[in-house]
Amino acid sequence: MPAAIVTGSDSGIGRATAVRLAADGFDVGITWHEDEEGAQETAAEVRGHGRRTEVRRLDLADLPGAADVIDELADELVGVAVLVNNSGTSRQGGMLELSYDDWRHTLAVDLDGAFLCAQRAARLMVAQGRGGRIVNVTSVHEHTPLSDGGAYAVAKHGLGGLTKQLALELGRHGITVNSVAPGMVATPMTGLEDEDPAQHTKQKFPIPRPGDAREIASCISWLCSPDARWTTGASFLVDGGFMLVNPSAQPQTS
Repeated sequence: MPAAIVTGSDSGIGRATAVRLAADGFDVGITWHEDEEGAQETAAEVRGHGRRTEVRRLDLADLPGAADVIDELADELVGVAVLVNNSGTSRQGGMLELSYDDWRHTLAVDLDGAFLCAQRAARLMVAQGRGGRIVNVTSVHEHTPLSDGGAYAVAKHGLGGLTKQLALELGRHGITVNSVAPGMVATPMTGLEDEDPAQHTKQKFPIPRPGDAREIASCISWLCSPDARWTTGASFLVDGGFMLVNPSAQPQTS
């Protein structure tokens, strides 16, 4: 059976993606950093769709060795057809105040880790000779700066560039590489975990509410499907129109 690996799939977009890919017929490798219980809950949902799953801890601050998890999961699941690079972190701070440690930690997890995981998965896909899909979960801040979040925005811009470079190099192997750039989604990172997005209004947005993680997962699902086999090197904004108004690029004022 085809297998997908979804990093950071213990909650939020990662969990929604793992469950959606299971519904699409994939066995799923699940990773977690701090929430092992959440990862096991994701695994239970995957098994509920009749799919096999394996769970591993992944700490992308511990590089390069952490990327070994991709090989371990692929070995247990007998190959890998899809990698979704979803793990990420953010350290708050403007560029004048940001410490070097916070800068390096954010880039290590959000960019270095994604590169190494994609490299491991791509090598396996090339060796298998059946093509594959890599989807990098970036952010609207792949495309726009973020007030008081410089390291995060720079890392996500870099991940967008990594997406294009990998797409250029891997297309001849039948591997497509794309990014999905969510806006504000109801996840633990935004403080809206397990809440109905429709209960929260965002009047500045054209669609005046946060997104649901399943709405991001549906785009990722399409990119991993046969219908998207001619789509590569692209970034898909799924943001409720956030980029039309782009409020978070403006400096914060009291």
